[in-house]
Amino acid sequence: MRNPRDLERLNANLPVFMKLFDGKVTEFDPRDGTATLTFVVGKDFCHSGDIVQGGFVTAMLDAAMSHAVFAYDDTVGNLSSLEISTRYLEATRAGNLSAVGRIVRLSHKTAFLDGQLFSDAGDLLATTQSVAKIYRKPTEA
Repeated sequence: MRNPRDLERLNANLPVFMKLFDGKVTEFDPRDGTATLTFVVGKDFCHSGDIVQGGFVTAMLDAAMSHAVFAYDDTVGNLSSLEISTRYLEATRAGNLSAVGRIVRLSHKTAFLDGQLFSDAGDLLATTQSVAKIYRKPTEA
């Protein structure tokens, strides 16, 4: 039986890189298989003035997609990306950003995911699709 985690538990286990961006899970809907994360990206992670480096954009999207899975299925211990493709629609500038991750399809061992990154004004900046390997938590005997 699926037992979605609450926001406090999801935020208690964030990877270190998310703390660099003041990242946190702000909402999730396990019925829809979605999670929304917010970030505050400073100019230290930019090039050309205030343009966020593309790898950081992909990392934020990857985190949102992963947390959609963690919120949906409490038996998932970890995910490992097998493939990820990001499309940069506009320059992502330093500041407040939000990423929405969504489960497209989930099996016991594989997750198909997509994500969208938005500016504080609601502009769609980047999209991504991913296939990830699921590592389940050990079951108690």
